[in-house]
Amino acid sequence: MEDRPARVDVEGPELLAKGFRPYERYRLVLHHDDGTSDAQVRDIVRGGRVVGVLGYDPGRDLVVLIRQFRLTAHLSQGRGEMVEIVAGLVEAGEDPEAAAVRECIEETGVEPRLVLPMLSFTPTPGVTDEFALMYLGILDADALPARAGARHETEMTQPFAVPVDGALAAIAQGRCINGFLILALQWLALNRARLPELIAAAERRARS
Repeated sequence: MEDRPARVDVEGPELLAKGFRPYERYRLVLHHDDGTSDAQVRDIVRGGRVVGVLGYDPGRDLVVLIRQFRLTAHLSQGRGEMVEIVAGLVEAGEDPEAAAVRECIEETGVEPRLVLPMLSFTPTPGVTDEFALMYLGILDADALPARAGARHETEMTQPFAVPVDGALAAIAQGRCINGFLILALQWLALNRARLPELIAAAERRARS
């Protein structure tokens, strides 16, 4: 089971709208294994690379999350004050790991002492080309401020810490619906027993 390259001829893009992210139209011919082909028109939002950071305090077994308003969640579910992990765009020419550290500082007010790669994925490939790289950020939950966020982006976040078991229970009960958060916590649950080993290995690499 593996994603694979497609045999496709692509024309475009045609810019439909330019806002916070470009909205583009592509025309394509997709060739199938049986020798047939389909002509398609697809409109996408160009999202590019983003990073997500699940904050974790290993000494206290706490995850560090943020609360932030999202208009789309307000409109679709009436739950606009979302619980999330840190996330943001990778800037042009920026290393994703550096972006993860920067976003963590901006949205939690705390610099992680380590960031460990977790997983990468396409959040909604039917709508956007956004590609997410997820990290575990090792930090001190005691240093969290009441509020954070990048003021130049009119961003306001409320960082907080919660025991890992409580966070896992919240997503199991459907109390939090952010996809990045759910994926990050599921990764944490799957790798929880290995965390001391993973953190120790990352610390050795950082020292070398």
